[in-house]
Amino acid sequence: MSSLLRSAIIKAYWRLLPLLFFSYIIAYVDRNNVSLAKLKMINDLRSFQHRTETIFGLGQVAFFTGYLILEIPGTLIVEKWSARKWICRIMITWGILASLTAIVKQPWHFYLIRFLLGLAEAGFFPGIVVYLTHWFPARARARALSLFFTATPIAQFISPKISYYILRMGTIENGIYYRTLFKLKGWQWMYIIWGVPSVIFGIVVLFFLTDRPKDANWLSDEERQALETELSLELLHRQAAGGHLTLLQALRHIKVILLAIAYFFVVTGSYGVEIFLPTILRDWYHLSDSLLTWLLMIPPFGSLVGMLVIGFSSDRTKERRFHASIPILIGAIGLGLTLIRQQPLIVMIILFTVASIGTKAYAPAFWSLPSLFLSESAAAGSIGFINSIGNLGGGVGPFVLGILKDRTGSFFLGILLLSISMCLTSIIITVLRFDRDRQQELHKNKQQLIISSINEELTTTTQEIEQSTKF
Repeated sequence: MSSLLRSAIIKAYWRLLPLLFFSYIIAYVDRNNVSLAKLKMINDLRSFQHRTETIFGLGQVAFFTGYLILEIPGTLIVEKWSARKWICRIMITWGILASLTAIVKQPWHFYLIRFLLGLAEAGFFPGIVVYLTHWFPARARARALSLFFTATPIAQFISPKISYYILRMGTIENGIYYRTLFKLKGWQWMYIIWGVPSVIFGIVVLFFLTDRPKDANWLSDEERQALETELSLELLHRQAAGGHLTLLQALRHIKVILLAIAYFFVVTGSYGVEIFLPTILRDWYHLSDSLLTWLLMIPPFGSLVGMLVIGFSSDRTKERRFHASIPILIGAIGLGLTLIRQQPLIVMIILFTVASIGTKAYAPAFWSLPSLFLSESAAAGSIGFINSIGNLGGGVGPFVLGILKDRTGSFFLGILLLSISMCLTSIIITVLRFDRDRQQELHKNKQQLIISSINEELTTTTQEIEQSTKF
């Protein structure tokens, strides 16, 4: 890697990733804070007290149904139009809708708001993944993705305790009454307080995010040229390795379909656990809100460490497939072992931490896979497609876990199905094969680009000579 290219990548890291990082933290909290809010909502809303777990599971189905509808169009807008403007629109609308969750009174209100929130957020995550391909070559992309993806465990780490202090507004705890404002309950304030930063960050994104390297006035001309040349060489490599597939061809590509199925199964396990973990721990160990929110900070801390280690290892070795499949398998085993009941609380927390590592650490390597065999536009649409189909699991997992809990009175069968689902993901990714002749192809394409450049210069020189001879 040349010094100019290295300098450009480092500047892009510091300019782009912090803003994307904090935006994703807010997005993730707005999406998943319902897991804690539900513990209080059911006390204030009588209509939520019958078939409670099914209602919140259906809320997740509604969210990801809306998410599916606009996911691919949103991702293509990032590719073809402007990441900066589209992400700004997403963040402002989802911040407003997340805050409006505070006004729900009936389950159908909840379903409608969750559906609209899914529509609003659609395209954000895959759009960011596509956006990073505009800035970082493959050798640096896994690291950039790893740093970006750490926003999810950090969001899970910081939000429980902050949410706990908000949730107790308007309630009596240990004989102490915690005041509220405007007669709103704590869970209502939680939705509002977490929604406002999204609107603010949306405005910041509009003014500070840069769409592509050619628009970056914070790079020198030499750095900009070095980065654009490297990205162009990678595009040539993908076209040579897999052909220049159209979007429709990419969506019919067997590897794209299998990646979508694999992502569906792991997201089923991931969201099933995330949405119901507070309820599971309270149901099994009868914990106080204060202790529960402290314990909920441990699994995401483990997944943060795992994500950084796996991401940097994948980037160093240039290996993606096993860096995605092995963590998922380990997480599935950890989740399955939680079914051995009567275990000490500390052992159960360790097992859920292992499961959390499995549902997070694979992400940087996994999202590097589509760009190994698809051209730019095809990869963008395919990432949206994979994320859309996969995220249906975000509705299926909580719904299955919720309805089985309401019908059987136990989380046992639901957790077993989630563990099996994650195992299927590991198997699918393991059996896939991707092009590994990257360096050879890049060298060949680089030579072709140099030869093409020399030919253009010779042609220009010849034309100039002919022109001077005429005169």
